[in-house]
Amino acid sequence: MSEKTRIGIIICHRYHTCAGGKCFRALYRKEGAFSVYQDNEVELVGFTTCDGCPGGNIESAPEEMKKNGAEVIHFATGMLVGYPPCPHISHFRDFIPAKFGLKVVVGTHPIPEKYYKVHMKLGTWETPEWKELIQPTVSDEKMRLAYD
Repeated sequence: MSEKTRIGIIICHRYHTCAGGKCFRALYRKEGAFSVYQDNEVELVGFTTCDGCPGGNIESAPEEMKKNGAEVIHFATGMLVGYPPCPHISHFRDFIPAKFGLKVVVGTHPIPEKYYKVHMKLGTWETPEWKELIQPTVSDEKMRLAYD
């Protein structure tokens, strides 16, 4: 491995009791949005919630993560697959680089198939913006099923 990338993960507060299992499995296996790190060692330096709508932790948590060495902030896949998906995600994605100079990646683990099917039926992700947001976590059906 040539480099080490330090990341922080921010999850939706409605999942504040989540133990992070799917995110950590995907990080360890470099699946979903973590597949971009195939040639890098990855170190998790922070994990927290957004603090609930409208995301008060977005103004402070990335700063702490940056002090701990974070270079990239990942928004957990739950922000995409919850219903409704996070209505503030685009604002968060733009705010963090502007204020903290950190790269933002939307997504962690692959979207589970059960969520994929419901959102496709509902047309949740039909706009060009949502298609771009979910792109790192869509994966193929076999991978989505592995994360059900």
